[in-house]
Amino acid sequence: MSDAPMREPTFLVLTALAEEPRHGYAVIEDVSAMTGGRVRLRAGTLYAALDRLRAEGLIEVDREEVVQSRLRRYYRLTAAGEQSLAAETARLREQAAIADSRLRARRTEFGGAPA
Repeated sequence: MSDAPMREPTFLVLTALAEEPRHGYAVIEDVSAMTGGRVRLRAGTLYAALDRLRAEGLIEVDREEVVQSRLRRYYRLTAAGEQSLAAETARLREQAAIADSRLRARRTEFGGAPA
């Protein structure tokens, strides 16, 4: 994976898989829950992302099972996926700290209430 910032859907899919292996629909539900419904992945978008993340070595198939005559595939993070998610989390944390610092300075400079 490159050093470019991770796209939000990728970040959210990896975050959903960080907790435990999940099948596609469970990833869609978890992403919606994490974002308060702001991000709603469509099945086609999700499965294209899962295929791409597998090709990049960030996730892998954990197991498969048949439910109501349909194959349900569970995915999990690989070690590379965990490292990539951790690096992106650190990058976002650093950016948020800079923004927070500047907002606090602005409130102080312009007489607003401190955070």
